[in-house]
Amino acid sequence: MSRPTLLVIAHGSRDPRHAATVHALTERVRAERPGLRVETGFLEFNAPPVPRVLERLAAEGADEVVALPLLLTRAFHAKTDIPSVLREARARLPRLHIRQADVLGPSPLLNATLGRRLREAGIRPGDLPRTGLVLASAGSTDPEAIAVIAEIARELRHTGWCAVRPAFASALLPRTEDAVRALRAEGVARVAVAPYVIAPGRLPDRIAAGAEAAGADVLADVLGPAPELARLLLDRFDEARVRERASLSA
Repeated sequence: MSRPTLLVIAHGSRDPRHAATVHALTERVRAERPGLRVETGFLEFNAPPVPRVLERLAAEGADEVVALPLLLTRAFHAKTDIPSVLREARARLPRLHIRQADVLGPSPLLNATLGRRLREAGIRPGDLPRTGLVLASAGSTDPEAIAVIAEIARELRHTGWCAVRPAFASALLPRTEDAVRALRAEGVARVAVAPYVIAPGRLPDRIAAGAEAAGADVLADVLGPAPELARLLLDRFDEARVRERASLSA
């Protein structure tokens, strides 16, 4: 049998920065674990599409793939789109064993990545007691995904920030600018915005525009190819393999 392949599944975007960031992240994963084959596939907009990657792996003799959604919460893409694509691939490629790993969040490693980006943007530990934080995510109508964002905001509130508010670039309110203004109205003198998104694109640009429009003092970068995020991808890969071995021995 060949070694398992890690297939990172990203949504894709018309914005070329999105794919470039995804590829930079997968390169960091390869560097973290030499010898692991890491491939990247996209659901739409970018090449290669996930089905073509799986077909190529099967043609090259691969027999085991861990498909890892590059998603922060379990929403529509994780629950519907990706399982559908993988089901169709299993039917076409019966000799290729494909399992789906868990989404990335929530995880302390994601919180650590947020902290890294905020520090890079100029936030220091002594700033937290007088600084409000807007945790700005892409947004979703899925209750599970919404609950995860709310819980992360609550966790961050206990790390020293004077206040933390979630915000959303789509689907839900408040928008980033509304959350920044709400903190100002509460008397918070300094406000930082942390995009809880992996790669640049239309929605992160909307977050940045909202932060600027409302006069946020600090805007962190997207999570991007951070070392903590690369380690999280490997953790999810390992967890999927452990679950598989446990199911086989049960």
